[in-house]
Amino acid sequence: MSVSLEESYARCGRIARQTGKNFYYSFLVMPREKRAAMCAIYAFMRRSDDIADSTANPAVALEALRQWRVAVDAAFNGDETTDPILPALVDTVRKYKIPQRYFHELLDGTEMDQTATRYATFDDLYKYCYRVASAVGLVVLPIFGFQDKAALEPAEACGIAFQLTNILRDVKEDAQMGRIYLPLEDLRRFGVSEDDIMSRRATPQFLELMKFEAARAHGFYKKAQPLLPLINADSRGTLAVMIAIYGGILRKIEQKNFAVFEERMRLSTAEKLWIVGKHWMGH
Repeated sequence: MSVSLEESYARCGRIARQTGKNFYYSFLVMPREKRAAMCAIYAFMRRSDDIADSTANPAVALEALRQWRVAVDAAFNGDETTDPILPALVDTVRKYKIPQRYFHELLDGTEMDQTATRYATFDDLYKYCYRVASAVGLVVLPIFGFQDKAALEPAEACGIAFQLTNILRDVKEDAQMGRIYLPLEDLRRFGVSEDDIMSRRATPQFLELMKFEAARAHGFYKKAQPLLPLINADSRGTLAVMIAIYGGILRKIEQKNFAVFEERMRLSTAEKLWIVGKHWMGH
């Protein structure tokens, strides 16, 4: 049975509120209509990730992702859907004229996690980061609102910065799943073995590697800075909150001397609410 558009947006809002954490806090400073659109995008991302994580069998996950891609395309093409989140997603894509190819790039990135557990070079990792994170930035850019195509480049950089932050934060968790996202060329350069990471050895060489990758992430945050004045004023607060939250996680990792094997670095709810409050006024 199909759901109404209103019910679909309500479902997406609940998904974002319950599982979005960092994202949902940033949506709070947006006008209601834009916040609903952001929740629809988040629900699509959450569903894609959940499908990918629903099985340990890559072949089964790839087939499930293929079926999800077909369902999304059919909905975009105007077919009836019984999926509770797709009506809101389709409405958002039409309302804000979001290029559909970005959703395909996002799914391409989700599929990469089924086929790759290592990245030889930073160029290889960049392609992954672009698909799973920059594509998100390019999806939400029309919701933010922009007039100048100069916004595209810093939006891409912003996604790379966020994903590199996630990779540094999640080294331990990814290793437990048999994955190393840090480029193998960088491991060799700093004298870190794959076994060091898999065995959670915070050697001096590992700390130097992490400092290098953190500096690289800071470089992408810097490239993202020109984006804020290029988007509509009613969305700048949301972007500022997202940058402050992810940048805050990166700084916490640095302040705790890259002790990512000992604890998962995160901002507390109070810290996030302080960031939201700081950016609430004037947006």
